[in-house]
Amino acid sequence: MSSSTYYPGLPPQIKSRFLLINDLDVHILEAEPEISNTPNSLLLILLHGFPELAYSWRKVMVPLSAAGYHVVAPDQRGYGHTKRRSTPSEYDRITFTDDLTPFRMLNLATDIVSLVYALGYTSVAAIVGHDYGSTVAGHCALIRPDLFKSVVLMSAPYTGAPAPSAPLVSPIRQINEALASLTPPRKHYVAYYSTSEANSDMCNPPQGLHAFLRAYYHVKSGDWDKNAPYRLPELSASSLAQLPLYYVMNLHETMPQTVERDAPSTDEIANNTWLTDTELGVYTSVYKETGFQGGLNRYRCMTDERWSEDLKVFAGKKIEVPAMFLSGQRDWGVYQLPGAMEKMQLETCERMEEGDFVLVNGAGHWVQQENPEMVVECLIRQEAYQDMDQNESLRRQIQPGE
Repeated sequence: MSSSTYYPGLPPQIKSRFLLINDLDVHILEAEPEISNTPNSLLLILLHGFPELAYSWRKVMVPLSAAGYHVVAPDQRGYGHTKRRSTPSEYDRITFTDDLTPFRMLNLATDIVSLVYALGYTSVAAIVGHDYGSTVAGHCALIRPDLFKSVVLMSAPYTGAPAPSAPLVSPIRQINEALASLTPPRKHYVAYYSTSEANSDMCNPPQGLHAFLRAYYHVKSGDWDKNAPYRLPELSASSLAQLPLYYVMNLHETMPQTVERDAPSTDEIANNTWLTDTELGVYTSVYKETGFQGGLNRYRCMTDERWSEDLKVFAGKKIEVPAMFLSGQRDWGVYQLPGAMEKMQLETCERMEEGDFVLVNGAGHWVQQENPEMVVECLIRQEAYQDMDQNESLRRQIQPGE
Protein backbone atom coordinates (compact mmCIF):
# COMPACT_ATOMS: atom_id res chain seq x y z
CA MET A 1 0.00 0.00 0.00
CA SER A 2 1.35 3.43 -0.94
CA SER A 3 0.78 6.36 1.43
CA SER A 4 0.45 8.78 -1.46
CA THR A 5 -2.22 6.65 -3.14
CA TYR A 6 -4.64 6.83 -0.23
CA TYR A 7 -3.54 9.95 1.61
CA PRO A 8 -2.84 12.97 -0.59
CA GLY A 9 -0.64 15.53 1.08
CA LEU A 10 0.71 13.12 3.71
CA PRO A 11 4.34 14.07 4.53
CA PRO A 12 6.82 11.64 2.94
CA GLN A 13 8.36 10.90 6.35
CA ILE A 14 5.12 9.14 7.34
CA LYS A 15 4.95 5.56 6.14
CA SER A 16 1.97 3.22 5.89
CA ARG A 17 2.03 -0.50 6.63
CA PHE A 18 0.03 -3.39 8.08
CA LEU A 19 0.57 -5.65 11.10
CA LEU A 20 -1.21 -8.93 11.83
CA ILE A 21 -2.54 -8.55 15.37
CA ASN A 22 -4.95 -11.02 16.94
CA ASP A 23 -7.96 -11.25 14.59
CA LEU A 24 -7.05 -8.06 12.73
CA ASP A 25 -4.94 -6.83 9.87
CA VAL A 26 -4.07 -3.48 11.48
CA HIS A 27 -3.17 -0.48 9.36
CA ILE A 28 -0.73 1.98 10.92
CA LEU A 29 0.91 5.23 9.98
CA GLU A 30 4.36 5.70 11.46
CA ALA A 31 7.15 8.26 11.53
CA GLU A 32 10.53 7.18 12.86
CA PRO A 33 13.37 9.37 14.14
CA GLU A 34 16.44 9.61 11.94
CA ILE A 35 18.69 8.54 14.82
CA SER A 36 17.53 6.56 17.83
CA ASN A 37 19.89 5.09 20.40
CA THR A 38 17.16 4.04 22.83
CA PRO A 39 14.20 2.89 20.74
CA ASN A 40 12.60 0.96 23.59
CA SER A 41 11.89 4.17 25.53
CA LEU A 42 10.79 6.41 22.68
CA LEU A 43 7.58 4.92 21.30
CA LEU A 44 4.53 7.17 21.12
CA ILE A 45 1.13 5.64 20.33
CA LEU A 46 -1.55 8.03 18.99
CA LEU A 47 -5.20 6.90 19.09
CA HIS A 48 -7.83 8.72 17.02
CA GLY A 49 -11.48 9.35 17.84
CA PHE A 50 -14.79 9.38 15.94
CA PRO A 51 -15.31 9.93 13.06
CA GLU A 52 -11.58 10.02 12.43
CA LEU A 53 -8.65 7.92 11.26
CA ALA A 54 -4.94 7.51 11.89
CA TYR A 55 -4.70 10.27 9.26
CA SER A 56 -6.01 12.72 11.88
CA TRP A 57 -2.51 12.77 13.44
CA ARG A 58 -0.72 13.67 10.18
CA LYS A 59 0.22 17.20 11.34
CA VAL A 60 1.94 16.17 14.58
CA MET A 61 3.71 12.95 13.63
CA VAL A 62 6.72 14.38 11.78
CA PRO A 63 7.54 17.07 14.40
CA LEU A 64 7.33 14.43 17.14
CA SER A 65 9.60 12.05 15.21
CA ALA A 66 12.04 14.93 14.70
CA ALA A 67 12.15 15.25 18.50
CA GLY A 68 13.40 11.65 18.69
CA TYR A 69 10.22 9.60 18.98
CA HIS A 70 9.00 6.60 17.01
CA VAL A 71 5.43 7.73 16.38
CA VAL A 72 2.71 5.21 15.50
CA ALA A 73 -0.95 5.94 14.78
CA PRO A 74 -3.23 2.95 14.04
CA ASP A 75 -6.61 2.88 12.39
CA GLN A 76 -8.42 1.39 15.37
CA ARG A 77 -10.72 -1.63 15.21
CA GLY A 78 -13.65 -0.89 12.92
CA TYR A 79 -11.98 2.07 11.23
CA GLY A 80 -10.20 2.86 7.98
CA HIS A 81 -7.95 0.24 6.42
CA THR A 82 -7.83 -1.94 9.55
CA LYS A 83 -9.96 -5.01 8.94
CA ARG A 84 -10.76 -8.46 10.21
CA ARG A 85 -8.42 -11.07 8.76
CA SER A 86 -11.39 -12.91 7.32
CA THR A 87 -12.31 -9.93 5.13
CA PRO A 88 -11.26 -10.57 1.50
CA SER A 89 -11.84 -7.01 0.26
CA GLU A 90 -9.67 -3.94 0.87
CA TYR A 91 -12.12 -2.48 3.38
CA ASP A 92 -14.12 -4.06 6.19
CA ARG A 93 -17.73 -2.86 6.29
CA ILE A 94 -19.06 -3.61 9.77
CA THR A 95 -22.83 -4.06 10.05
CA PHE A 96 -25.27 -3.48 12.89
CA THR A 97 -25.91 -7.20 13.26
CA ASP A 98 -22.22 -8.10 13.66
CA ASP A 99 -21.06 -9.37 17.06
CA LEU A 100 -20.40 -6.52 19.52
CA THR A 101 -18.01 -8.57 21.64
CA PRO A 102 -14.83 -7.39 19.84
CA PHE A 103 -15.78 -3.76 20.55
CA ARG A 104 -15.74 -4.15 24.34
CA MET A 105 -13.38 -1.60 25.86
CA LEU A 106 -11.16 -4.28 27.38
CA ASN A 107 -10.71 -5.82 23.95
CA LEU A 108 -9.91 -2.44 22.39
CA ALA A 109 -7.22 -1.92 25.03
CA THR A 110 -5.93 -5.42 24.29
CA ASP A 111 -5.62 -4.43 20.62
CA ILE A 112 -3.26 -1.61 21.61
CA VAL A 113 -1.19 -3.72 24.00
CA SER A 114 -0.81 -6.28 21.21
CA LEU A 115 0.20 -3.51 18.80
CA VAL A 116 3.02 -2.45 21.11
CA TYR A 117 4.46 -5.98 21.23
CA ALA A 118 3.98 -6.44 17.49
CA LEU A 119 6.13 -3.34 16.99
CA GLY A 120 8.86 -5.00 19.05
CA TYR A 121 8.59 -2.78 22.14
CA THR A 122 8.16 -3.56 25.82
CA SER A 123 7.70 0.07 26.91
CA VAL A 124 5.76 3.07 25.58
CA ALA A 125 6.89 6.59 26.44
CA ALA A 126 3.33 7.88 26.10
CA ILE A 127 -0.04 6.75 24.88
CA VAL A 128 -2.09 9.64 23.53
CA GLY A 129 -5.80 9.37 22.86
CA HIS A 130 -8.23 11.86 21.36
CA ASP A 131 -12.03 11.77 21.79
CA TYR A 132 -13.06 8.09 21.80
CA GLY A 133 -9.32 7.28 21.75
CA SER A 134 -8.94 9.07 25.10
CA THR A 135 -10.98 6.37 26.83
CA VAL A 136 -8.94 3.60 25.19
CA ALA A 137 -5.69 5.34 26.18
CA GLY A 138 -6.96 5.86 29.72
CA HIS A 139 -7.77 2.18 30.16
CA CYS A 140 -4.39 1.18 28.73
CA ALA A 141 -2.58 3.38 31.26
CA LEU A 142 -4.85 2.27 34.10
CA ILE A 143 -4.43 -1.44 33.46
CA ARG A 144 -0.80 -1.57 32.26
CA PRO A 145 1.28 1.17 33.96
CA ASP A 146 4.30 -1.11 33.52
CA LEU A 147 3.93 -0.79 29.75
CA PHE A 148 2.56 2.73 29.26
CA LYS A 149 4.83 5.19 31.07
CA SER A 150 2.58 8.24 30.65
CA VAL A 151 -0.77 9.14 29.15
CA VAL A 152 -2.24 12.18 27.40
CA LEU A 153 -6.04 12.36 27.36
CA MET A 154 -7.45 14.69 24.72
CA SER A 155 -10.90 16.28 24.50
CA ALA A 156 -12.72 13.59 26.53
CA PRO A 157 -12.10 13.41 30.31
CA TYR A 158 -11.35 9.89 31.53
CA THR A 159 -13.05 8.78 34.76
CA GLY A 160 -11.73 5.25 35.23
CA ALA A 161 -13.28 1.80 35.41
CA PRO A 162 -16.94 1.37 36.41
CA ALA A 163 -17.76 0.69 40.04
CA PRO A 164 -18.97 -2.79 41.06
CA SER A 165 -22.28 -1.18 42.00
CA ALA A 166 -22.73 0.47 38.58
CA PRO A 167 -26.39 0.26 37.49
CA LEU A 168 -27.47 -2.39 35.04
CA VAL A 169 -29.32 0.27 33.04
CA SER A 170 -26.88 2.64 31.35
CA PRO A 171 -26.91 6.23 32.72
CA ILE A 172 -27.05 7.38 29.09
CA ARG A 173 -30.31 5.51 28.59
CA GLN A 174 -31.72 6.96 31.82
CA ILE A 175 -30.82 10.54 30.92
CA ASN A 176 -32.07 10.02 27.38
CA GLU A 177 -35.54 9.18 28.69
CA ALA A 178 -35.52 12.41 30.69
CA LEU A 179 -34.35 14.41 27.67
CA ALA A 180 -37.27 13.08 25.63
CA SER A 181 -39.68 14.58 28.15
CA LEU A 182 -38.37 18.12 27.69
CA THR A 183 -40.09 20.78 25.60
CA PRO A 184 -39.00 20.58 22.85
CA PRO A 185 -38.01 16.90 23.24
CA ARG A 186 -34.32 16.09 22.91
CA LYS A 187 -32.05 13.01 22.77
CA HIS A 188 -28.43 12.31 23.67
CA TYR A 189 -26.09 11.83 20.72
CA VAL A 190 -24.67 8.61 22.23
CA ALA A 191 -28.18 7.14 22.36
CA TYR A 192 -28.71 8.17 18.73
CA TYR A 193 -25.37 6.65 17.68
CA SER A 194 -26.52 3.39 19.29
CA THR A 195 -29.55 3.03 17.03
CA SER A 196 -29.74 0.83 13.96
CA GLU A 197 -30.54 3.88 11.80
CA ALA A 198 -27.53 6.06 12.65
CA ASN A 199 -25.09 4.44 10.23
CA SER A 200 -27.49 4.65 7.31
CA ASP A 201 -28.39 8.24 8.18
CA MET A 202 -24.74 9.29 8.03
CA CYS A 203 -23.75 7.17 5.05
CA ASN A 204 -26.62 8.55 2.97
CA PRO A 205 -27.16 12.14 4.10
CA PRO A 206 -29.34 14.42 1.90
CA GLN A 207 -26.48 16.92 1.50
CA GLY A 208 -23.99 14.22 0.47
CA LEU A 209 -21.29 12.52 2.53
CA HIS A 210 -18.58 15.10 1.89
CA ALA A 211 -20.83 18.02 2.84
CA PHE A 212 -22.04 16.20 5.95
CA LEU A 213 -18.51 15.56 7.17
CA ARG A 214 -17.54 19.16 6.41
CA ALA A 215 -20.44 20.45 8.52
CA TYR A 216 -19.75 17.96 11.33
CA TYR A 217 -16.10 18.95 11.62
CA HIS A 218 -17.02 22.64 11.36
CA VAL A 219 -19.58 22.80 14.16
CA LYS A 220 -17.28 21.02 16.60
CA SER A 221 -14.28 23.17 15.74
CA GLY A 222 -13.07 26.53 16.97
CA ASP A 223 -14.31 28.01 13.69
CA TRP A 224 -17.97 27.84 14.75
CA ASP A 225 -18.65 31.04 16.68
CA LYS A 226 -21.32 29.45 18.89
CA ASN A 227 -18.80 27.17 20.63
CA ALA A 228 -18.28 28.92 23.97
CA PRO A 229 -18.14 26.06 26.51
CA TYR A 230 -18.69 26.34 30.25
CA ARG A 231 -19.22 24.01 33.20
CA LEU A 232 -22.74 22.68 33.46
CA PRO A 233 -24.33 22.83 36.94
CA GLU A 234 -25.43 19.19 37.25
CA LEU A 235 -26.11 15.92 35.49
CA SER A 236 -29.76 16.44 34.63
CA ALA A 237 -31.83 16.71 31.48
CA SER A 238 -32.36 20.46 31.87
CA SER A 239 -28.64 20.98 32.41
CA LEU A 240 -27.56 18.84 29.45
CA ALA A 241 -30.08 20.66 27.25
CA GLN A 242 -27.68 23.63 27.36
CA LEU A 243 -25.22 21.64 25.23
CA PRO A 244 -25.09 22.28 21.47
CA LEU A 245 -27.46 20.27 19.33
CA TYR A 246 -24.64 18.06 18.07
CA TYR A 247 -24.42 16.65 21.63
CA VAL A 248 -28.06 16.83 22.72
CA MET A 249 -30.06 16.59 19.53
CA ASN A 250 -33.66 17.38 18.68
CA LEU A 251 -35.57 14.15 19.24
CA HIS A 252 -36.69 13.56 15.66
CA GLU A 253 -33.59 14.76 13.79
CA THR A 254 -30.65 12.82 12.39
CA MET A 255 -27.06 13.93 12.82
CA PRO A 256 -26.80 15.12 9.18
CA GLN A 257 -29.92 17.25 9.71
CA THR A 258 -28.52 18.58 13.00
CA VAL A 259 -25.24 19.86 11.61
CA GLU A 260 -26.57 21.04 8.24
CA ARG A 261 -28.26 24.13 9.72
CA ASP A 262 -24.82 25.45 10.76
CA ALA A 263 -22.78 24.23 7.80
CA PRO A 264 -19.89 26.52 6.85
CA SER A 265 -20.21 29.00 4.02
CA THR A 266 -18.26 28.71 0.78
CA ASP A 267 -15.84 31.37 2.03
CA GLU A 268 -15.36 29.58 5.35
CA ILE A 269 -14.52 26.36 3.54
CA ALA A 270 -12.09 28.14 1.22
CA ASN A 271 -10.35 29.79 4.19
CA ASN A 272 -10.05 26.61 6.23
CA THR A 273 -6.34 25.82 6.52
CA TRP A 274 -6.49 23.06 9.13
CA LEU A 275 -8.76 20.78 7.06
CA THR A 276 -8.57 21.52 3.35
CA ASP A 277 -11.08 20.05 0.95
CA THR A 278 -8.40 17.64 -0.28
CA GLU A 279 -7.72 16.46 3.26
CA LEU A 280 -11.43 16.13 4.01
CA GLY A 281 -11.65 14.04 0.85
CA VAL A 282 -9.55 11.36 2.55
CA TYR A 283 -12.21 10.91 5.23
CA THR A 284 -14.98 11.01 2.65
CA SER A 285 -13.41 8.35 0.45
CA VAL A 286 -12.64 6.00 3.36
CA TYR A 287 -16.01 6.33 5.12
CA LYS A 288 -17.75 5.85 1.77
CA GLU A 289 -16.19 2.37 1.72
CA THR A 290 -16.38 1.40 5.41
CA GLY A 291 -19.44 3.19 6.67
CA PHE A 292 -19.54 4.41 10.28
CA GLN A 293 -20.76 1.26 12.07
CA GLY A 294 -17.31 0.21 13.27
CA GLY A 295 -17.02 3.41 15.29
CA LEU A 296 -20.69 3.45 16.25
CA ASN A 297 -20.36 0.00 17.81
CA ARG A 298 -18.31 1.50 20.61
CA TYR A 299 -21.17 3.88 21.42
CA ARG A 300 -23.52 0.91 21.48
CA CYS A 301 -21.30 -0.70 24.11
CA MET A 302 -21.54 2.52 26.15
CA THR A 303 -25.34 2.24 26.30
CA ASP A 304 -25.39 -1.40 27.42
CA GLU A 305 -23.65 -2.11 30.73
CA ARG A 306 -23.12 -5.78 29.83
CA TRP A 307 -20.19 -4.77 27.63
CA SER A 308 -18.28 -3.14 30.49
CA GLU A 309 -18.84 -5.83 33.14
CA ASP A 310 -15.28 -7.15 32.66
CA LEU A 311 -13.86 -3.72 33.55
CA LYS A 312 -15.31 -3.81 37.07
CA VAL A 313 -12.33 -5.88 38.24
CA PHE A 314 -10.35 -2.60 37.97
CA ALA A 315 -12.87 -0.58 40.02
CA GLY A 316 -11.16 1.97 42.25
CA LYS A 317 -7.82 1.62 40.51
CA LYS A 318 -6.14 4.90 39.63
CA ILE A 319 -3.82 5.91 36.82
CA GLU A 320 -0.41 5.87 38.48
CA VAL A 321 1.70 7.26 35.64
CA PRO A 322 2.06 10.96 34.72
CA ALA A 323 -1.11 12.19 33.00
CA MET A 324 -2.03 15.25 30.97
CA PHE A 325 -5.38 16.49 29.69
CA LEU A 326 -5.21 18.47 26.48
CA SER A 327 -8.12 19.99 24.56
CA GLY A 328 -9.30 23.04 22.70
CA GLN A 329 -10.54 25.99 24.71
CA ARG A 330 -13.66 26.00 22.48
CA ASP A 331 -14.32 22.26 22.82
CA TRP A 332 -17.59 21.35 24.52
CA GLY A 333 -16.24 17.82 24.97
CA VAL A 334 -14.44 19.01 28.11
CA TYR A 335 -17.74 19.74 29.85
CA GLN A 336 -20.31 17.50 28.15
CA LEU A 337 -20.52 15.18 31.18
CA PRO A 338 -20.84 17.27 34.37
CA GLY A 339 -18.35 16.22 37.04
CA ALA A 340 -16.19 14.10 34.73
CA MET A 341 -13.39 16.64 34.43
CA GLU A 342 -13.15 17.08 38.20
CA LYS A 343 -13.21 13.32 38.83
CA MET A 344 -10.41 12.81 36.32
CA GLN A 345 -8.22 15.45 37.97
CA LEU A 346 -8.96 14.74 41.63
CA GLU A 347 -9.63 10.99 41.75
CA THR A 348 -8.72 9.01 38.64
CA CYS A 349 -5.28 10.42 37.81
CA GLU A 350 -2.80 10.38 40.70
CA ARG A 351 -0.21 12.42 38.83
CA MET A 352 -2.11 15.10 36.95
CA GLU A 353 -0.93 18.46 38.26
CA GLU A 354 -2.59 21.82 37.67
CA GLY A 355 -0.19 22.57 34.79
CA ASP A 356 -1.11 19.24 33.18
CA PHE A 357 -4.59 20.51 32.33
CA VAL A 358 -4.21 22.45 29.08
CA LEU A 359 -6.86 24.17 26.96
CA VAL A 360 -5.49 25.49 23.68
CA ASN A 361 -6.76 28.98 22.96
CA GLY A 362 -9.06 29.27 19.95
CA ALA A 363 -9.11 25.57 19.13
CA GLY A 364 -12.17 23.36 19.20
CA HIS A 365 -12.61 19.60 19.35
CA TRP A 366 -10.12 18.68 16.60
CA VAL A 367 -7.21 20.29 18.44
CA GLN A 368 -4.39 18.20 16.92
CA GLN A 369 -5.54 19.32 13.48
CA GLU A 370 -6.57 22.88 14.37
CA ASN A 371 -3.40 23.77 16.28
CA PRO A 372 -0.81 21.00 15.76
CA GLU A 373 2.10 23.22 16.82
CA MET A 374 0.71 23.71 20.32
CA VAL A 375 -0.17 20.02 20.63
CA VAL A 376 3.39 19.03 19.68
CA GLU A 377 4.78 21.55 22.17
CA CYS A 378 2.59 20.15 24.96
CA LEU A 379 3.42 16.51 24.19
CA ILE A 380 7.16 17.17 24.11
CA ARG A 381 6.93 19.19 27.32
CA GLN A 382 5.03 16.37 29.02
CA GLU A 383 7.70 13.88 28.05
CA ALA A 384 10.47 16.24 29.19
CA TYR A 385 8.78 16.58 32.58
CA GLN A 386 8.45 12.81 32.79
CA ASP A 387 12.18 12.40 32.09
CA MET A 388 12.99 14.99 34.77
CA ASP A 389 10.71 13.20 37.21
CA GLN A 390 12.36 9.85 36.50
CA ASN A 391 15.84 11.32 36.83
CA GLU A 392 14.93 12.96 40.14
CA SER A 393 13.50 9.68 41.40
CA LEU A 394 16.71 7.89 40.43
CA ARG A 395 18.84 10.62 42.08
CA ARG A 396 16.95 10.19 45.33
CA GLN A 397 17.38 6.42 45.21
CA ILE A 398 21.18 6.69 44.98
CA GLN A 399 21.58 9.68 47.34
CA PRO A 400 24.03 8.69 50.14
CA GLY A 401 22.47 8.34 53.55
CA GLU A 402 18.94 8.00 52.20
